[in-house]
Amino acid sequence: MDKFTVLKQYFGHDAFRPGQEALVDAALSGRDVLGIMPTGGGKSLCYQVPALLLPGVTLVISPLISLMKDQVAALAAAGIPAAFLNSSQDLEESRQVWGAVRRGACRLLYVAPERLENQRFAELMASQDIRLVAVDEAHCISQWGQDFRPSYLKIADFVSALPRRPVVAAFTATATARVQEDIALRLGLRDPVRVVTGFDRPNLYFDVQRPGRRKLQALLALLEGRRGKSGIIYCATRSKVERVCEALEAQGFSATRYHAGLEEAERRNNQDDFQYDRRQIMVATNAFGMGIDKSNVSFVIHYNMPKNLESYYQEAGRGGRDGEPADCVLLYSDGDVATAKVLLSRDGQGPDSQELERLGAMVDYCKTNDC
Repeated sequence: MDKFTVLKQYFGHDAFRPGQEALVDAALSGRDVLGIMPTGGGKSLCYQVPALLLPGVTLVISPLISLMKDQVAALAAAGIPAAFLNSSQDLEESRQVWGAVRRGACRLLYVAPERLENQRFAELMASQDIRLVAVDEAHCISQWGQDFRPSYLKIADFVSALPRRPVVAAFTATATARVQEDIALRLGLRDPVRVVTGFDRPNLYFDVQRPGRRKLQALLALLEGRRGKSGIIYCATRSKVERVCEALEAQGFSATRYHAGLEEAERRNNQDDFQYDRRQIMVATNAFGMGIDKSNVSFVIHYNMPKNLESYYQEAGRGGRDGEPADCVLLYSDGDVATAKVLLSRDGQGPDSQELERLGAMVDYCKTNDC
């Protein structure tokens, strides 16, 4: 079986999308890869196709439970033996997965990065023929990335401890040159084949508005014409999420909320309500969204300016995954600049000069264009 047969038989495609074939070929030839591809560009196919052509197990490191569940369900529907291990499973479900891996009955295994720190899991992986390790949302490994998670820093040590070094493939939707270099360094990529396919998504319409002190009224006006549609509203702070969500509910909108200050059970329930259309609007901080594969998001509104352009692209890019037109609206006010500087200063050693420069460029755009 060759790559085109796998592509057609299991995924129903007659040809690869731009960038996919080069990444697949590199992985099959034993080269590490770094793929920067837009949302909807088919990153997962770049490791799923090699997984079916290489012997042994492909380990997929993914940051969110919901993403694992969705991808494993889709693979199982296509007849591909895949599984995941995460905290959502009970003891018996976990035992079944461990048994399938030991029997060689699992071609793709999805885990969170925190799982790599489990000694028992590390011993299981050392006993398997791991030929490919795919790292999804690879920007998480970078301290300059949008969603840094310390457990990603353990990936390189985990790989080096395996009896045989596998191919390492890293993927993300967007990364500056600085973040790309950080990904390659921290993952220990060896002369990786890099493919950057561009970031344009023609079905997304971008708009910047300056409502001044009437931001909430402007938001309600935008939503009034979108009743019945699914969308995300991003706010810079938890308190702003609470106030906006309360205001929307008072106006009869089907809204819920998500931020790090909520209990885990409530965050999970609210996310599921949005994912399965029980609530149509999610009001959230940037803690929400990474790995959410909800196709019918028709608008993404930033109530506050995000801290950098990469964050904005990641967040706005969660709209229109079904290929239908989607609106991405930024409600800009001068006060957002001060808020963004404060948030940047909390990231570590103070505001990063490059980020502030890029932030300033976004502000200048808003001020000098007819927004």
